[in-house]
Amino acid sequence: MDDFLRIAVGTVTMRPYVFAFFAFYLLAAVTHIGWKKTACFTVIGYLIAFLSEFSSINSGIPYGWYYYIEATRGKELWVAGVPFFDSLSYVFLSYCSYTAALLTLCPLKTERWNVITLESRAIRRSSSVLVLASFYQVFLDIIIDPVALQGRRWFLGQIYGYREAGIHFGVPLSNYAGWLVVSFVLVFALQRIDACVAKGVERPSGIVNLPFRSLLGPALYLSVIIFNLTVTICLGENLMALCGIFIFTLPVFIVGVFQARRVNRYSRGELAEHVRDYPYSPVGGGGKYVRDSVQSAPSTM
Repeated sequence: MDDFLRIAVGTVTMRPYVFAFFAFYLLAAVTHIGWKKTACFTVIGYLIAFLSEFSSINSGIPYGWYYYIEATRGKELWVAGVPFFDSLSYVFLSYCSYTAALLTLCPLKTERWNVITLESRAIRRSSSVLVLASFYQVFLDIIIDPVALQGRRWFLGQIYGYREAGIHFGVPLSNYAGWLVVSFVLVFALQRIDACVAKGVERPSGIVNLPFRSLLGPALYLSVIIFNLTVTICLGENLMALCGIFIFTLPVFIVGVFQARRVNRYSRGELAEHVRDYPYSPVGGGGKYVRDSVQSAPSTM
């Protein structure tokens, strides 16, 4: 019991940044989709990620051949040769990529000091969100993996390596192909959980209309980028950092400009669909307020 407690504590204290991101994910996800859906996705997402990593270190599928260096075994939790924190990271990376895709595709409504994505069930479960979120997650790994491979030079530690050095700062392209496949499966799992868990419940437990709640997931996405680019720059890997910045500059600029043009330029149908699907939304206050909101919305984009 003492050894288990020591390892459990070490898992958190050795990777405080991972669990800070995970806590941010819990705040964003629970207030967005509720406790049950968040718990289901956390468990299922972790299992999908673990199985993908276990498969790759033993068969080379889907990421290509790589290996973990068990230097911290006995100090933090490992599961069948895979660090617990590593597979757990996939969960919050998938969720924040999913919400970034929602922010990209949904109309926006401003209300006092708030910004609300006018989500609908159709948008949340769409193939557009699935594909876009999968690529968003791969883009995160393009930033994360090269600097993680330099773990011996910062507080991550050297925990893994590839059998053969790849062309992207030591990372093989097979890794990114594998990430695309696994990201697709993870986001699809999240969409199905959102559709099936707590189905028919009027207001899933845990949902809270926090100010700027719609931006919490995308803020987590940006936080992961900023954290990894900061570490990269601190290591003096200027070319690596510059490549990462170039990768994200155009997408962030396009999304920013696109959404700035769409703020409060939604149709009555889009607002009505949002209120119908999520009546507990900040714009779904019920009764006359909802009717007035829909009637005052523009009729076209």
